[in-house]
Amino acid sequence: MEVEVMAALSAEHALDTVVEAARWAPSMHNTQPWRFSVSGEEISLRADSDRKLCVGDASGRELLISCGAALFTMRTAMRCEGFEPEVRTLPDPDRPSLVATLRPGREVQPDESIRALGGEIQRRRTHRAGFADLPVPDRVVERLVRAAMEEGAKLTPVRPPEAVRIIAALTQAAQGVQAQDQRFSLELIRWSQPPGSRRTDGVPARGYPQRVERTNPDFAQRDYSWRHDWGSQTDQRTATSVGVVALLTTRGDTRQEWIDAGQALQHILLHASAYGVSAAFHTQALEMGLLREFLRLELCSGEYPQMIMRLGVTFDDKDSVRRPLSDVRE
Repeated sequence: MEVEVMAALSAEHALDTVVEAARWAPSMHNTQPWRFSVSGEEISLRADSDRKLCVGDASGRELLISCGAALFTMRTAMRCEGFEPEVRTLPDPDRPSLVATLRPGREVQPDESIRALGGEIQRRRTHRAGFADLPVPDRVVERLVRAAMEEGAKLTPVRPPEAVRIIAALTQAAQGVQAQDQRFSLELIRWSQPPGSRRTDGVPARGYPQRVERTNPDFAQRDYSWRHDWGSQTDQRTATSVGVVALLTTRGDTRQEWIDAGQALQHILLHASAYGVSAAFHTQALEMGLLREFLRLELCSGEYPQMIMRLGVTFDDKDSVRRPLSDVRE
């Protein structure tokens, strides 16, 4: 009886730890579009439609990618707690907001790799500028490629300089169009924090540079300051490298594959962080149907692009915020 009680207490502690960890998953503009509930030994992960980007993400693709990233975080945290997670994704067609359920399965001993991923959950940060002129080792890139494959997605490092220039140009074009669209601008402003803000979501002013040195080719950054003199004042003069440009793709473009892409993304990011590598995201072109289709046909071998990212080394201390557990747990 005592053993059963101890096992139950251990599982209960694991559930609390898993939900706590899931808050630190990445999301577009740090919208944190998720809700969690615990019933018995089962955690439910739900998409929070109130935090959906209605202009930039009308289909909900980026929202489900974010939830997929939260799901991989939950799986990793559960393994770190000594349990193999039992996961069902999109378990109820009548409840489309229910992304997944997770419960502790058999007891397992987490290996060094799992512990390394778990150790990066709260340390990982999104980068929003150029990188230091230091190479990302090929063995690290190859490990990130394998991480994506393990989650049913594909990560392709873009090596040809001409292809990198094309992706940069598409990013610039999309950014230019969106900057002229008041709807996009207002949506971005909603998730941009002014200095001194006490909000626990959105992008804090200290989370991006006040002035970004151009990379070559130049990858457009979101204008989170929007005509204000906001942002950190870190020295960006030595952070002008593009880094390794990579495309995350899936064979199809269903809700399940969006979730898979999110799990692959977080698997990639946690591994990269463990190796001292950060990621910058450029989704502007993916938010415009014609440009996304061009990328699919011309650069992605017919697969569907789910994320454009740059991988590199940075020495800046970045900051992030997360909503308290009471705001995300029902």
